[in-house]
Amino acid sequence: MNAADPQILIQLVEQQMPFGKFKGKLLCELPVSYLEWFQRKGFPAGKMGILLQTMLEIKSNGLEYLLEPLKSNRK
Repeated sequence: MNAADPQILIQLVEQQMPFGKFKGKLLCELPVSYLEWFQRKGFPAGKMGILLQTMLEIKSNGLEYLLEPLKSNRK
């Protein structure tokens, strides 16, 4: 994975959770408790796992402000 890939951040504000308790909710809107649950149980394989892990890192480190300009561009 290229850690500097800006597409990851864009996908966090555009992509919906495809399954589970929060199906249909934007990844950037998932609660930390749900992301922490994945951390304990194991993130899904592939791109979805990378996105969920990234979202947990952003929320855990108080970096959600980085997504605000991207959310604004969606409207």
